[in-house]
Amino acid sequence: METSQRYRRFAELEVRGFSPCYEEWSGGIAGSPRILGLIDQLPEPRRQPNLVFGAARYVGAVESGFAEFADFLITHWAEVYEVAMTHRTQTNEAGRTATLLPVLNLYPAQPVALIEFGASAGLCLYPDRYSYRYDDRPILDPADGRSDVVLSCTTSGRPPIPEVLPQVAYRAGVDLNPLDLADAENLRWLECLIWPEQRDRLVRLRSAAAIVRRDPPELVAGDLVDAIADLVHAVPQDIPVIVFGSAVLTYLPPERRAAFREVMRALPCRWITNEGTAVLDFGSAALPAAPAGIRMITALDGDPVAYAAPHGQTLDWFGSAG
Repeated sequence: METSQRYRRFAELEVRGFSPCYEEWSGGIAGSPRILGLIDQLPEPRRQPNLVFGAARYVGAVESGFAEFADFLITHWAEVYEVAMTHRTQTNEAGRTATLLPVLNLYPAQPVALIEFGASAGLCLYPDRYSYRYDDRPILDPADGRSDVVLSCTTSGRPPIPEVLPQVAYRAGVDLNPLDLADAENLRWLECLIWPEQRDRLVRLRSAAAIVRRDPPELVAGDLVDAIADLVHAVPQDIPVIVFGSAVLTYLPPERRAAFREVMRALPCRWITNEGTAVLDFGSAALPAAPAGIRMITALDGDPVAYAAPHGQTLDWFGSAG
């Protein structure tokens, strides 16, 4: 996809209705040969809007109109380029835990081990530490009371929403660049990846980060396809293992996605993917029409069970009760 098309698509399909600032920036870039020329200096995988915008904000760009933003990019391009080359789009949206929770509810009566691929800072490894509000149901809280992080999710279909949260006895993750939240700059980078107007997500990020800092997970640096087996085998044998990831496999070439699926099918664990609708091939599986807007497909052990909104806002269940 040409860079101009990528930014126009981002403006029209991803941020419209969610971030007027990013809609204006990306729409302006799509029609600006000078700014497109700067962005095209980056390797193709690093030209994505979220990364370029996050890098610019990390350097000092503020919410503004496109003309001001374009001037900032031209003036500070060397710094923005450096950040874009050394950082990744590790959004680590804790809200996705709300759409993953019904699929994670596989062993409600016993402790489990959670392993996340593409873990970033590990915020999604704490489904037992957050509170959840599904539709008009009573809020589902951790055993020790209401969490500082309350995740809201609207559902359709009959998702197997648990009555109690999972018992997590072991949590670990792998990422090409795992983020230690003891380093304030890592948290600042995650903050820069949140779209400007989404103050609720910023508050949620900071609250979730505080939870993680109190009890950090084991995060290892590595390629998820190569490292996941060692992480699974490191779990004590009497604990069931659930491996999961969200919006990660989209960054792998098709042959590595296929290799990942083969690795997962051979491991002694259950596994969950939550990826864009075009990322994984589910073969002859008959999928219902997806709701309007950007959607992800949530799958358990390679079988699709639901559509989910990218930040965990909605879950449209079409699978069995698990």
